[in-house]
Amino acid sequence: MNAFVPRLLALGLLLATSHALAQSPAPAPLPTWEQLTPQQREALIAPLRDRWNREPEDRARMMERAQRWQAMTPEQRAQARHGQKRFEGMNPEQRRQARALYGHMKTLTPQQRDALREQWKKMTPEQREAWMRDNAPPRDRDRRPER
Repeated sequence: MNAFVPRLLALGLLLATSHALAQSPAPAPLPTWEQLTPQQREALIAPLRDRWNREPEDRARMMERAQRWQAMTPEQRAQARHGQKRFEGMNPEQRRQARALYGHMKTLTPQQRDALREQWKKMTPEQREAWMRDNAPPRDRDRRPER
């Protein structure tokens, strides 16, 4: 079967579902964690447990991220979610640049960060590539390929 057909069917189903949802009243608020059934809690936790068991080399990073998330304020969490959505919308080259800039910015003062942001906006693609060669940290060998 042509690979296009299942995608077309899935798109049709998605459009029909979204149209039906748009016509239906707003869903009821979801319960708190304590109000979830054991089956609902298991459904939420299972993917994380599976990843934890499947990728032992990532456990330290997963734990560090969870602890950092717990320490964030609600505003910081919202900002992190926004940044993640922006990152997901980038093409591979933009992601490569964002990783390099983020890694470099962590070493700068706030004033230096502002100056670098302004400088970056004014750079040509060739100047940005030169900056990447001169300043980007070595590629993280442990980083999984992008999905």
